[in-house]
Amino acid sequence: MDLFAVFKELQQKSDTKILLVVLDGVGGLPLEPGGPTELEAARTPNLDRLAGESALGLLTLVYPGLTPGSGPGHLALFGYDPFRYLVGRGALSALGLGVDFRDGDVALRGNFATLGPDGQVLDRRAGRPSTEENRRVVAKLQEAIPRIEDVAVYFYTESEHRFLVVLRGEGLGDGVTDTDPQKTGLPPLEAKALDEASRKTARVVNLLSARIREVLRDEPKINGALFRGASRRPSFPSMAEVYGVRAAAIASYPMYKGLASLVGMEVLPVEGEGDAHEGKLKVLRENWEGYDFFYLHFKKTDAKGEDGDFPGKVAEIERFDALLPEILALKPDVLAITGDHSTPALLRAHSWHPVPLLLKAPYLRRDAAQRFTESEATKGSLGHLRGMELMPLLLAHAGKLLKYGA
Repeated sequence: MDLFAVFKELQQKSDTKILLVVLDGVGGLPLEPGGPTELEAARTPNLDRLAGESALGLLTLVYPGLTPGSGPGHLALFGYDPFRYLVGRGALSALGLGVDFRDGDVALRGNFATLGPDGQVLDRRAGRPSTEENRRVVAKLQEAIPRIEDVAVYFYTESEHRFLVVLRGEGLGDGVTDTDPQKTGLPPLEAKALDEASRKTARVVNLLSARIREVLRDEPKINGALFRGASRRPSFPSMAEVYGVRAAAIASYPMYKGLASLVGMEVLPVEGEGDAHEGKLKVLRENWEGYDFFYLHFKKTDAKGEDGDFPGKVAEIERFDALLPEILALKPDVLAITGDHSTPALLRAHSWHPVPLLLKAPYLRRDAAQRFTESEATKGSLGHLRGMELMPLLLAHAGKLLKYGA
C-alpha cells in the first residue's frame, strides 16, 4: 500500500535529526545447530550497552520467504514499496557512478568471473581482484569492444570484481534475463528477452558476453563476465517531496549511492578505498548541521557473508562496534541500526531471514532485549515489522509527522 499521499499531508518540520545505519547483510545463521550467529559470536560492548537503552525488533524487508536484493531491501527501508518502485541493478550502478546514463539507454551490472576450460563458472567474482586491476581490464574491453552491431557499448569500473556496461542505441528494451547463474559449476546463462521490445537487447548481451570471453581468453582469472539487472533510468518521488526531509547519503559503493540518489538524497563524497569507515565518520561529522536525515552504509558485513567467511563477518561487526561511540557522540535524536537483508556465511548468499532492528529515540517503551542479535530482537517491544514500516516510526519519533485524522 502506497502511503505517500498520506505522508505528504502529515509532514511536519522539526529540528530533530534522524540517522539510519545500515549494516549490509548483517543477519546470519549458526554454522552448527545450536551455535551462535555472527552477531551472537561478535564481542560488541558498545552495541550491547546501546541495546539496553533502546527498543529492538525484527524486520522482514520485503515479504516473508522472499530473499531481497539490496535494491528492494534498501527501498523498503526508505519507505518505498519494493513491489511498486522497481529498479534494476544496472541503473543503480549507473546512477551511483554518475556516468552518462540517458533516457533509452540500458545499463547492466557485471561481475568479472573465472570460467573453466569447459565454460563453467569457477568463481563468480574472479578472486575479488583489486579495483586497479578492474580498471585495467575495463580499459582493455573498451578499446576492443566499442560497439556490438549498431549499439555503442560503454564499460565502467565499479569496484573489485564489479563493473558496469551501458548500451546506447535504437530499439533497446530492458526486459532481459540475467546471465549470472548465481552459483559455480554452471555455465553463464543465455540472456532471454521477456518482451518483444527487448529482443534486440538480449541478442546484443549474448554477443557481448561471447566477445568479452574472446578478448579476455588469455587473462589468468578475469576471463568472463556475468550480467544482471538490465534496466533503464527510472524516476521516483523524492524523500523531500514525500517526507519533507533534507536527506544525505554516506556510502562507498556505487550501487548504494545510486539507490540514495534515486530517492533524492544528496550523496556526500567519501575519501578512501573499500568501506572507508573513518572517511564516512569524518563526512558525517562535517555535514551534521546541514541535513535532518542521514543514511550511513557499511558494506563489508555482506561481502564477508557472501564469501562464507564467518570469522571475517564477526570481525566486521566488531569493527563497527568500535566506531559506535563516535556516532553516538553526535547525539542523533533518532538512531536506527539494521540491515537491508541477511547474508549468512553458512549460505554464502542473501537469505529470506528477518534482520534485527535497534531503535534509540524519545518516547520508547523499555523491553527485555539486551543485545543487538537475532534472538534478542525477538524479545523487543518493536515486534516484527515489515521493512516499509520503519520510516514512519523514524519520522514519528523525530516529531516529523502530524496526527492522522480527526
